[in-house]
Amino acid sequence: MDPFTPPLSLIQQQIVESPLDIRLFVRGTAGTGKTTTGVERMRYMLVQGIPADSILMLTPQRTLQEPYLDLLYSPERRAGGEVTSATIGGLAKRMCDLFWPIAAEAAGFKNPQLPPAFLTLETAQYYMAHLVRPLIEEKGYFQSLTINRNRLYSQIIDGLNKAAVVGFPYTEIAARLDSAWFGDPAQRRIYADVQECASLFRAYCLENNLLDFSLQLEMFTNFLWPQPQVRDYLSSQYQHLIYDNVEEDIPRAHDIVHEWMSDFQSALLIYDDEAGYRNFLGGDSVTGAALSEDCDQVISFNESFVSSESIIELSDGLVSAIRSTERQIPVSGNERAFEILTSRFYPEMLDQVVGRIMQLLEEGMPPSEIVVLAPYLSDALRFSITNRLEEKKIPWRTNRPSRSLRDETASQTLLTLSALAHPHWNVHPNKYDVAHAFMFALNTDLVRAQLLTDIVYRQKDLRLSTFEEIKPEMQERITYALGERYTTLRMWLMTYREDAPLPLDFYLRKLFGEVISQPEYGFHENMDAVRIAASLIESIKKFRNAMEPSTTNLTGLEDQSGFDLGREYLTMLADGVIAAQYLESWRSENKDAVLVAPAYTFLMMNRPAAIQFWIDPGSSGWVERLSQPLTHPYVLSREWDASPGRLWTDTDEVTKETESLARLVGGLLSRCRERIILAMSDLGESGFEGRGVLLRAFQHILQQTS
Repeated sequence: MDPFTPPLSLIQQQIVESPLDIRLFVRGTAGTGKTTTGVERMRYMLVQGIPADSILMLTPQRTLQEPYLDLLYSPERRAGGEVTSATIGGLAKRMCDLFWPIAAEAAGFKNPQLPPAFLTLETAQYYMAHLVRPLIEEKGYFQSLTINRNRLYSQIIDGLNKAAVVGFPYTEIAARLDSAWFGDPAQRRIYADVQECASLFRAYCLENNLLDFSLQLEMFTNFLWPQPQVRDYLSSQYQHLIYDNVEEDIPRAHDIVHEWMSDFQSALLIYDDEAGYRNFLGGDSVTGAALSEDCDQVISFNESFVSSESIIELSDGLVSAIRSTERQIPVSGNERAFEILTSRFYPEMLDQVVGRIMQLLEEGMPPSEIVVLAPYLSDALRFSITNRLEEKKIPWRTNRPSRSLRDETASQTLLTLSALAHPHWNVHPNKYDVAHAFMFALNTDLVRAQLLTDIVYRQKDLRLSTFEEIKPEMQERITYALGERYTTLRMWLMTYREDAPLPLDFYLRKLFGEVISQPEYGFHENMDAVRIAASLIESIKKFRNAMEPSTTNLTGLEDQSGFDLGREYLTMLADGVIAAQYLESWRSENKDAVLVAPAYTFLMMNRPAAIQFWIDPGSSGWVERLSQPLTHPYVLSREWDASPGRLWTDTDEVTKETESLARLVGGLLSRCRERIILAMSDLGESGFEGRGVLLRAFQHILQQTS
């Protein structure tokens, strides 16, 4: 149990020890002990002798399972079966795999007698790119749109996913978007292109037995769940349900649980009031709240175990100010709840943030109790903060799920070395990339790495000359220690070239274990680099597993001579396809460190912190959602009123933005133990003065207390 967590309250204890034939719906804001109660309920059931494999633990995304997995993986666990920890997507995949023959033909697959290939986000985008790229380059699709290719592919996939999670036919994506559009008529052509690409992708999947997330979910909900043998299997397998963060899950998950509820002997559903942060991914708090009607009892948690009275008061006042309610809540004692750091320029503000963190650490604050939050964590902001923390020798960790693996220095190094080891790929890294790979892998500075690269590397034929061929005076400048490490790496690469090439993930494991993780090399003690390497290898493994069964018969791929999965993976990353979210990035990180993350990422980690730094509260990024010209999180939802003539207007946008900001602020403050620190500069990151809604709400609070 968290050292900051007090003993269970009476109501928590009663829920934990409630009869094993009751269905409970527990609701309350973050920090009121709901998840702690869920974990202890699971512990209690296992102690009472409930078979572990009869318990199903559901969450909207896998990262929210961490508190439960800490219990399940702890040494105190008895030997025996295992609790099933799953998401509705994971459950759908298992059922599609297990009952494939039952529904494959009904779902429209061309070869139901052959096994399916399950796609990750990455491999789905790979196939989408394979299909859509010719339409863009040869037929002028999306011509009026300026957008990165990876975002274009991902938003088409998002439309398919929205159809699956909400429960409408994917053939209606464009019609729903078009019916709500109010603006430039050219946008209607874009929606038509989206529909054609989505339909083309779905037809390709059905022809080649490929199951992306949307098809897995549709197959489960439309064809498998109604089958008696599937229902009987699930009902006999699981008698007890623990379902946490119900408000963040998708409507089709709520539909399934609603129909399934009567089959469970016991159930504990946990709902976070004032949350609903995953609506852009299809989460629906309204359908989640409706599950309370299927439970025997609804219990509300009102006492926060995290936030102080001053923080709670500040939260109420800020949320009231953001929503501009008629009844403004007075706020007093704000000096205990928040402080403000001000500066003229943005870099000075970041200096102040790191300086204040240093003061907190010197006062005895654990690094793990400090988080630095921004609405979006750009590469520039991430580098600026983490570089300053490193200069002060402050331990830090960062998590940005949307960051592509290709943007990480460690993965760039591994992929550059992969190209050097596989000349038959005909991929020739430039000297800049090779120099940075040498700098990182050989653990040296950029000057020596560039000097070494200029002398030994020939881009045209991928030649790496020996260190002994370098003139003695240049060897001394480079240093013999670096030359020895380079020689070892070069000899390893040359030896590898002489043998039959391995699958890319096998090659990287071999390279990592035999060379670059050894003492004095760049990956030896760099835990962040090790984490990135593990995620990259997992990504490549999933790509290979999805591609290998089908590369011999996929339409459009069978005629490609020299097809190589490793080279295709490099092409995919170069095309901007992002990496899927890997649990390794959440589990293996140094927990005793300052966290630097986007605000919503911190919320979905579902953990509190004593001190929160909010970067640039005047930025409009705190309230404005990302532009998604090919999809729409609100129009493609059950909440949207799709009656004729109903348009999405600026008023709708402002209303949703305001409500999202209020929920964001309330969620952050309910996870704050002591104080928030606002870091502001007269000129923001973009060089302009910020006057966003969040800053105005704080100004209102200050006016009240002055």
